[in-house]
Amino acid sequence: MTDASAERERLTWDGFGEASRDIARAVIADGFNPKVVVAIARGGLLPAGAIAYGLGIKNCGAINVEFYTGIGTVLDAPAVLPPELDMSYLDGRRVLLVDDVADSGRTLDLAVKLLVEQGADVRSAVIFTKPTTIVQPDYSWKATSLWIDFPWSWQGSVEQEDAGAAERSA
Repeated sequence: MTDASAERERLTWDGFGEASRDIARAVIADGFNPKVVVAIARGGLLPAGAIAYGLGIKNCGAINVEFYTGIGTVLDAPAVLPPELDMSYLDGRRVLLVDDVADSGRTLDLAVKLLVEQGADVRSAVIFTKPTTIVQPDYSWKATSLWIDFPWSWQGSVEQEDAGAAERSA
């Protein structure tokens, strides 16, 4: 169990908006001009959508990768889960791959390799980069070594919330 009082990086909804726009501006300034934005689900879904809006891109997809199973707990290796992204569409296209954080970098590394194998010209973007990552994303809003509370996930699931309430009332 993690100490709830431990220092954390806290991203607010306003900060998320700022981060998304800053990343979109960085992609444009770099001259990359992607044709498709692909999210790494789940954490990258909201950032990818916001960045796609910032870039004016409507072609979006998601690749489902599981690695983190809880705070500080991971699988032995990242695993691709169904449903699968139509990879044939990506052949020869410029793709911006988006996730929320490059922590170990193993999820980002796997996803980049999968898209490159399909013939995509891939660049990656994340909101946060940690010093522990094995791969540096092409675009990152901020570096941190702290655990991150994202506005969409810091409370956990409603199911977890309901279980906690039931446990407290028992």
